[in-house]
Amino acid sequence: MVQNTDNAQPNSDYSTWAMVRRLARAYLRPYAGRLVVAFIFMFVASAMTATFAKLIEPVLDEVLVNRKAHLIVPMAAAVFIVFVVNGVSTYIHTVIMNIIGQSIVADVQRDLFARFMGLDLKFFHDNPSGQLVARMISDVNVMRTAVSDSLTGLGKSFLTLILLLALMFWQDWALALIAVCAFPPAAIFVASLGRRLRKVSGGIQTEIADLSDLMSQTFQGIRQVKAYGMEDYECQRAGQAIDRVKMLFFKGFKIGNLSTPVNESLIGLALMGVIMYGGYKVSDGTLTAGSLMSFIAAFSLAYEPLRRLAKLNNNLQTGLGAAERVFDMMDRQAEIQDKPDAIELSVQKPEIVFENVSFRYGFDEGHALHDVSFTLPSGKVTALVGPSGSGKTTAMNLVPRFYDVVEGRVLVDGQDLRDVGFESLRRNIALVSQDITIFDDSARANIAYGKQGASDGEIEAAAKAAAADEFIRALPEGYDTKLGEHGVKLSGGQRQRIAIARAMLRDAPVLLLDEATSALDNESERAIQASLEKLQKGRTTLVIAHRLSTVQNADQIIVLDKGEVVERGTHKEMIVKDGLYARMHNAGLNG
Repeated sequence: MVQNTDNAQPNSDYSTWAMVRRLARAYLRPYAGRLVVAFIFMFVASAMTATFAKLIEPVLDEVLVNRKAHLIVPMAAAVFIVFVVNGVSTYIHTVIMNIIGQSIVADVQRDLFARFMGLDLKFFHDNPSGQLVARMISDVNVMRTAVSDSLTGLGKSFLTLILLLALMFWQDWALALIAVCAFPPAAIFVASLGRRLRKVSGGIQTEIADLSDLMSQTFQGIRQVKAYGMEDYECQRAGQAIDRVKMLFFKGFKIGNLSTPVNESLIGLALMGVIMYGGYKVSDGTLTAGSLMSFIAAFSLAYEPLRRLAKLNNNLQTGLGAAERVFDMMDRQAEIQDKPDAIELSVQKPEIVFENVSFRYGFDEGHALHDVSFTLPSGKVTALVGPSGSGKTTAMNLVPRFYDVVEGRVLVDGQDLRDVGFESLRRNIALVSQDITIFDDSARANIAYGKQGASDGEIEAAAKAAAADEFIRALPEGYDTKLGEHGVKLSGGQRQRIAIARAMLRDAPVLLLDEATSALDNESERAIQASLEKLQKGRTTLVIAHRLSTVQNADQIIVLDKGEVVERGTHKEMIVKDGLYARMHNAGLNG
C-alpha cells in the first residue's frame, strides 16, 4: 500500500550543532588520522605567531633600546626562522584540511546521488530534475566552500587566538582583561548575524534551484520556444529569477559584512584602553616599552584570527543553509521499499495476475484504477487499450512496482509483488516506453544499458533485430557515435529503435511495451513489427498501443475505461460485440 508522504519527509533536527555533529560523525571520522596531523601543524603555525609577538619585546628592549649589537643577528635569524616555520606549517595543514574538506563534500555528493537513485518514481514526479541537479551541484558546492574554508580556518584561527590570549595574560593580566572585554559582545553579535545569514543562504539556494529548473525546462523545450516565438518571454522569466537571486546575494553580503564596523569599533575601544593603561605603566616604569609593544602586537595578532572567525562563521552558516537543503533530501525515504524478508524472484514464463486492484496517485485524488482484475497468461501477449486517462499506463507501472497498489494485489506466479525484491523483479522485466530515454553517450553504450557486460556481438545482434544496425553504422563513428542529449542527433523512429534494441538485449521473461512504435512512421512500423513479434514469443508481454492495428494479433485484449475493465477478449470477439473497442477501432482512435 502507498505510504503516507509524511514518512518520506522526516522531521529532522537541522540546528547548527546537530548538522555539525552529523557531518563530523558520518563524514569526518574516516579522515581522523589526517585531521590529527593537520592539527599538529596548525598548532605549530599558531605557536609561531605567538612566538613572533613575544620576540618583539627583546628586539625592541635589548636590540633597539639597550643597543646590544651582538643580539642583532640572533634576533633577526629567530624572526626569519619563525616566519619560515609558520609558512611551511600553514601550507601543510591548509593542503591537508582542503583535501579533507573536498573529500567530505564528495562523499556527501555520492551519498546524495545514491539516495536519489534509491527513491521511487513519485519522488521524481514531485521534484523537477532542475531542482535535484541544483541540490547536487549548487547546494553541495556551497557546502564544499564552507566546509573546506571552515575546517582549514576554524582550527588555525582558534588555536592562534588561544595561544595569543595566553601570552597576553602571561605578560600582564590586567592589560589582558581590558583587551578581551571587546570579545564577548563581538561574539554575540557575530552569532546573531550567523543565524540571519543562514536563513538568507537557504533562500538563495532555493532561488538558484528554481532558476536551474527554469533553464532546464527552457533548454529542453527550445523547439517549442522558438516555434511559438517565446524567446522574449523566456528571457523575461529568466531575468526575473536572476534578479531574485541577485537581491538575495545583496542581502546576504550586507548582513555578512555588518560585523566589520561593529567589531572594528569594539576592538578600537579595547585598544584605546590598552594604550591608556599601558602608557601610564610605561611612564611610571612598571612596564617596559618593549613589553607594551609586544602586548599590543599580540593583541593585534589576536584580533586577526577573531576577525577571521567572524568571517568563517558567516561562511559556515551559509554552508549550513545549503547543507540543510541537502540533508532534507538525504533524509527522504522511499515510499515503496523492499520488505526485510523480500524473496528472490526467478521465473521463466511468469503468469501475472491483477486481483481486485485499486490505485490512486494521491489520497485527495480519485481512483486511477478501481477494482481491476485480469490475468497476463504465461508466455502470451496481453494488450491494454482504452481512451486517454483510462488507466492503461497506471496498470503497466504497477508491474515493475514503480507504484504499489492501494487495494488488492498484483501476483507473479502466485507471489505478491510486494513480497519480491526490487532487484530480482526488475531484472526479469524489459521496458520500452513512449517516453524514450537516450543518454548523451555512444550508440553502443545506449543499447548496452539493457545488459551490463554485454559483448559487442550481442549489442550488434540486438541492433539488427530492432532494425537499428543500418542507421547506426551510417553515423559518423558508427556504434561509437555519441547520440547527444535525449538523442537529438537521431530521428524519433531511430530513438525508438535504440530503445527496442536495448529491450531485446535484456532478454527478460516479462516484456512491457508502452506504445513502443508510437514514434515510427508506417513504413518503419511495418519493418520493426516483425522484430517485436519475434521478441514477444515465449515472453509474458503487456502492450499498450496507440494504433489498434498493432495489437490485433494479441492473445487477449483488455479494454479499460475510467479505471475499470469494461471489455476483454480477442480482436475478432470484441469486433463482433460492437462495444467500446469496436467503436474505437472503427474510428481509428485509442487515446
